[in-house]
Amino acid sequence: MAKCELCGKQPSFGHNVSFSKRRTNRIWRPNIQKTTLMAPGGQPVQVRICTRCMRTLAKTR
Repeated sequence: MAKCELCGKQPSFGHNVSFSKRRTNRIWRPNIQKTTLMAPGGQPVQVRICTRCMRTLAKTR
């Protein structure tokens, strides 16, 4: 399963509920993307992070 390397966000599970209240399993997957970040030493590092973390990192730059 894909997991965000910064915040640890991972798929969550639940049910689709129809009008007749019949429940079927479903999964919510985080939007994981590969991106390159600069490490403290100035080295580029490729990480798999969610888009929420990407937005937060863009704000702090």
